[in-house]
Amino acid sequence: MAGGAGTPALLAACGGGFVAAGYLTPDDLAARIAAARAAGTWFGVNLFAPPPVPCPAGELRRYAEQLRAEFAAHDLTPALPPPPDDDHWAAKLDLLVADPVPAVSCTFGIPAPSTVAALRRAGSLVLQTVTTPAEAVAAEEAGVDALIVQAAAAGGHSATLTPAALTPGALAAAPPLPALVAAVRAAVDLPVVAAGGIETSADVAAALRAGALATMVGTALLLTDEAGTSAAHRAALSAATAASPTIPGAPDAPLPGAFAPGASSPGGHDTVVTRAFTGRPARALRNGFTDRHDATAPLGYPQIHHLTAPLRRAAAAAGDTDRVHLWAGTGHRHARTGPAAAVIATLTASL
Repeated sequence: MAGGAGTPALLAACGGGFVAAGYLTPDDLAARIAAARAAGTWFGVNLFAPPPVPCPAGELRRYAEQLRAEFAAHDLTPALPPPPDDDHWAAKLDLLVADPVPAVSCTFGIPAPSTVAALRRAGSLVLQTVTTPAEAVAAEEAGVDALIVQAAAAGGHSATLTPAALTPGALAAAPPLPALVAAVRAAVDLPVVAAGGIETSADVAAALRAGALATMVGTALLLTDEAGTSAAHRAALSAATAASPTIPGAPDAPLPGAFAPGASSPGGHDTVVTRAFTGRPARALRNGFTDRHDATAPLGYPQIHHLTAPLRRAAAAAGDTDRVHLWAGTGHRHARTGPAAAVIATLTASL
């Protein structure tokens, strides 16, 4: 889980999970791996794989100027970021080959077959996150061991290999998770882990019936005691959950339409897929920043991420939920406080 939400305590409470390596230096990643090992449970490392999505210089300057008033609200001035980088890709691979972890997953790009082979020789299970059957075929050709199939309902960044193609129309037509799992299973002969919109035990069961060997959750754990979710993020999620109707006697039952891509939560706490924060499409709780800038934000990753990062850090520290990214899936209303183990027990209750 990105953004600091994934902690060693959360890994231990859930019986495993992935360390988010995006934006970390190799030294920072090594420290996170050591902490995950100390938790005494199974874990993997998720890498943001190349290539980046360049942003034309003129578009970058235009967007920085557009955000000037947002920065000024926290006594900051937008600064143009450096050219696109590969997030220390080669150095992180060297680290993981020299000091292998149980699993490595890749997102945003499919690594070269030689890279996959090197990680496998080192002893790691290699997984690729995909969003379509065509991406699954390409990942299988690269030699990965298994797939993480991500539906459009997922919170945070979409793993799509073609971010420019993730239009509102494409999102509206995106299949629900069980249908996507079934389509991927029909296209490739690889084990599948289902992700995106897994918020209830019914969702888990549906994904397994569709052919997944396992499921992954993120948003459902954001309010748990062990999660490292920021105070601002917790406040926004709690407000969204409080504004949602409950089903007496059936807290684990999905509300009608809750997991349709692009669905809205009651009380005005919609989720939107936006590139306004990072330059790549990502699902978040709708807020003032997404309302003001999503329609005109350019593609450009990681440059837009680096451009807005100082503002988002300042906003999070100040509790300003109007100007911070609030990653959440469409099923965020099912996020609950309390021990993570209790959430996992609820999700697996019908198995």
